[in-house]
This record gives sequence, structure tokens and C-alpha cells, in this order.
Amino acid sequence: MNIDNNDILIRLRYALDIKNTDMVEIFKLGGINLSKEEVLKVLTKSEDTDILGELEDHIPCDDEMFESFLNGFITFKRGKQERKPGQPERPALTYEHVNNLLLKKVKVALSLTSEDIIEILENAGVFITKGELGALFRKEGHKNYKVCGDRYARNFLKGLTIKYRG
Repeated sequence: MNIDNNDILIRLRYALDIKNTDMVEIFKLGGINLSKEEVLKVLTKSEDTDILGELEDHIPCDDEMFESFLNGFITFKRGKQERKPGQPERPALTYEHVNNLLLKKVKVALSLTSEDIIEILENAGVFITKGELGALFRKEGHKNYKVCGDRYARNFLKGLTIKYRG
């Protein structure tokens, strides 16, 4: 089963118990203005279609929207960072593999260490070495870069749920 951006947002919201009003604020901090009703339409699974295969109340979360949300989540959790001279107003969107982006940005937003992430994955029944984890955090194009598969992403979200919701 492939995990899509809407599904990741649904699972992340549940795992960290993010309120709908906070979701609106996080999107806004990431540069996307959505109403509470629109956020709820983003928080629907793409499989939830009607008999004709159409989804009336669904807003697909593309990679740009997803990365903007994660950037907004970092600002929401850690506060607005002061720009350095010559730094662009908004961070450039990277569009690397979504699962790698999820791990990196949630790690930053929640101030997690590599050991924390290893523990979160272990709680979900996945065992990964520090070296394997480091490969997921590398920049795309680096010789040791590794794409984060859906299995790791799903179990990371499951582990977050265990850690933050008990």
C-alpha cells in the first residue's frame, strides 16, 4: 500500500494530536492559506471515493503543499527564525523524496536526535542502525543517500503515535 501526502498528514496530525485550528495556522506559517473547512478536505484519504470513483470533498496534498506544511510545522514548534543577511525570505522548496523530507523536517520541528528517531522506530518494531538512518538524512545526490521507503515512513508515524499518545 502506497502512502500519499494526505495520508501522511492524517497520521502525523493524529500522532501529535494537532488540533484543526493549529493545522490552519501551520499551513499559514508555511505560506498556504486554507480555511478550517479546506484543511478538513485535505485530511481525507484519496481512497474515500464515492461509487463513481470521484471524491467531492477532497483536496489532494501535492509535494509543494506538503513541504510547505512541514516548513510551517517547524516554525509552529520552534518559532520564527531570524533571517541571516543574504538569506531568501522563504526557504526554497526541495521536492526531494517525501518520506525523507518527513523524517528530516519532523526531526527539526520536534528537536529529535538520531537516537530519538531510532527509539521511535524501535517502538514500532523497526530496527535501523545509526548509519542507515544517516543515509536517509543525507542530501539527495550524495553517494550515501538512501530513499526512505514507505515502510520506514509508516512505522515512524506509528512510533510517533506510541511516543506522543501512549
